[in-house]
Amino acid sequence: MSAELLLPLPDQHACLTTAPIPNQHARITAALSKSPKILGSGLSLWLLGLFDQLSFMSDLDVQIPTAFDPFADANAEDSGAGSKEYVHIRIQQRNGRKSLTTVQGLKKEFSYNKILKDLKKEFCCNGTVVQDPELGQVIQLQGDQRKNVSTFLVQAGIVKKDNIKIHGF
Repeated sequence: MSAELLLPLPDQHACLTTAPIPNQHARITAALSKSPKILGSGLSLWLLGLFDQLSFMSDLDVQIPTAFDPFADANAEDSGAGSKEYVHIRIQQRNGRKSLTTVQGLKKEFSYNKILKDLKKEFCCNGTVVQDPELGQVIQLQGDQRKNVSTFLVQAGIVKKDNIKIHGF
């Protein structure tokens, strides 16, 4: 940022210079204090006030906006297992009134077959573990068991309530 100023110098008459304002402030105040008669007292006081305002404005911290990526969290792969991973409980409509409840996103350290066995006994329904190429192992249960499965997983201590997402109508 530069400004064109008429600077009174003690040796010479007023000259035209172009320089950044913060560097010129000290020179102008010194020159005006030594020889205020060159520009006149009213103009010199006005210039001192103007340069005090300009130096204040140049001292402000200017924040340059940076690029913000709103999808950075979604694209980043979390290395901490279970920190932000959710267990998704969904319902899929089959034919008529028949439906299917799917549970995905459980940690790999758990035995899916043992969890399935307990779920089947608890809710009196049939189910299976399916290997999906994209989602990994998915537990499938007959009927709408979304609320039952979520309470079972929380009570068994398998998943925290905050990490369960229930999808469906």
